Amino acid sequence: MIELFAKVFGFALNFVYMFFKLCKTEKKVSFISRQSDTPSLDFCCLINEIKEQCPECKVDVLCRMIPHGLLGKISYGFEMFRQMKALATSRVVVIDGYCIPVCMLKHKKDLKVVQIWHALGAVKKFGWQSIGAEEGRNERLSKAMCMHRNYDFVLAPSKKTAGFYCKAFHASEDKIVILPLPRVDFILDKNGREDEFYSLNPDMKDKKLVLYLPTFRNGEAMAASLLKRQFEDKNEYRLVFSTHPLSEVEKDERFSAKGDFSSYDLMKIADIIITDYSACAFEASLLLKPLYFFIPDYASYMKDRGINVDIKKELPSAAFEKAELLVDAIEKNDYDMDSLIRFKEKYVENADTNSTKNLAEFILNQI
Repeated sequence: MIELFAKVFGFALNFVYMFFKLCKTEKKVSFISRQSDTPSLDFCCLINEIKEQCPECKVDVLCRMIPHGLLGKISYGFEMFRQMKALATSRVVVIDGYCIPVCMLKHKKDLKVVQIWHALGAVKKFGWQSIGAEEGRNERLSKAMCMHRNYDFVLAPSKKTAGFYCKAFHASEDKIVILPLPRVDFILDKNGREDEFYSLNPDMKDKKLVLYLPTFRNGEAMAASLLKRQFEDKNEYRLVFSTHPLSEVEKDERFSAKGDFSSYDLMKIADIIITDYSACAFEASLLLKPLYFFIPDYASYMKDRGINVDIKKELPSAAFEKAELLVDAIEKNDYDMDSLIRFKEKYVENADTNSTKNLAEFILNQI
């Protein structure tokens, strides 16, 4: 039934879109996202660079998450009208996730769609890779919703990751562009907010800051509680959580930092970073700080979701299923940095401070 509704919905969208396509195409780049209600760091960096390189090029930004509840989802229909207008009047559209109008509509021939995805790689399987998995997508519904169709280019940070993206997006190799995301520039920029952080959190200044960056998933609350228990009496360390916006992990002031700091800000300040199956592992690897993986649900996650990057094989001395063994390793301070360097070079190629400039040039060349 839901597949039939999706097909009728797609037909109706295309009918309405025919009228939007009567609008004149402009020298314009549109950015569309439903990851958040505000432009991401990648979008902001790209927008500024495009305006600098091509002042006469128009830029349109449409960022809105799909609201909860039936009424919220109905109201999102009006947002899709805005997206359709942007698609009909732009030369290039940049997206960082699945976008219904991008994938379900028949576009003008001169429109170029660039998928830059919202993560710097993929530890866990997603998109078409996860079809049929316990926590994956429904195949019939995915086909009816035309999941990840109509992309002219898909950005990937490395050749290794390109293989994952070809499967996840059902994209041919000729559509893959090997370029890091703009956020790489920010992460590698040595100017951070350390002074501001410690002025707001003076009690952390003389401790080793351990940053925990879990992915949004089933079981994350259990993993968080195990870590809290191990770090409670470790006076030399201070554990700080930076969770996904949709995370169900309860906020705990004992493991929180004061101030409005992004996960990227905190990565640059932290002494040690812990994650699990999150793609932030690739971002953290750029900083060449001790990076650990706490994966107490490793066996079940492999079965229910599946992973592209087997952390236990890639970084065996830094991956732990037991919190006490992880903390022991941190205290021993004997980290295998050579393995981390190999990991970084394998999954993020050509990481330098020209990522935004290079991607903006690529986008403008499509115009």
